[in-house]
Amino acid sequence: PVDEQHVYAILPYTTGVVAAMIELQLMTGMRPAELCLLRPCDLDRSESVWHYYPEKHKNIYRNIERIVSIGPRGQELLRPFLLRTEDAYCFSPADSEKQRIEKASRERKTPLSCGNRVGTNRKDNPKRIIGEQYDSVSYRKAVRYATTAARKVIRKGGGDPDKELPYWTPYQLRHTAATKVRKEMGYECAGATLGHTNMSATAIYAERNQGLADEAAKRFG
Repeated sequence: PVDEQHVYAILPYTTGVVAAMIELQLMTGMRPAELCLLRPCDLDRSESVWHYYPEKHKNIYRNIERIVSIGPRGQELLRPFLLRTEDAYCFSPADSEKQRIEKASRERKTPLSCGNRVGTNRKDNPKRIIGEQYDSVSYRKAVRYATTAARKVIRKGGGDPDKELPYWTPYQLRHTAATKVRKEMGYECAGATLGHTNMSATAIYAERNQGLADEAAKRFG
């Protein structure tokens, strides 16, 4: 797992899109790939706890349904990202890049009357193409980029970034979420939150596990 203070320490150094991804994953314990695949059409919002049905997941070949429970805090965080077509991915690198450019423009020290106007120095044929969907690799890179930026500030202030802010990966957020649930609600509830499946379990146990996951979502996310 990763210490939550190390998670929140990097949020000011990334975009609103990536920050929301990090917080939602910390609340729900979903896998990075599941988070990146999230679309409005994959959500059942008919109950107090929302259910997310990932298009692809680890156990799909076993014909086991994966359901991610999203509680009130996660719902509030998600709402702005649902204002798009039903089959569009909620977390878009293109949206993130737009936020990054807007932030750089707000923070620029050169007067607008001098230098390049916003957007005028973009290349006609850029080597890096901004996509409409994150994957686990690009998401991990975004987290590392933000961590590196935060560590530079610590170093500039005379601190030791290796002690104050070690590097971490999105997959560690999943374990952090599970640890929090396990401490307060037990191993079974933590397993249900993560979507762990005992292959000898019957459908009755699967239904019970979803109920536990919903209870955890109400409390933590």
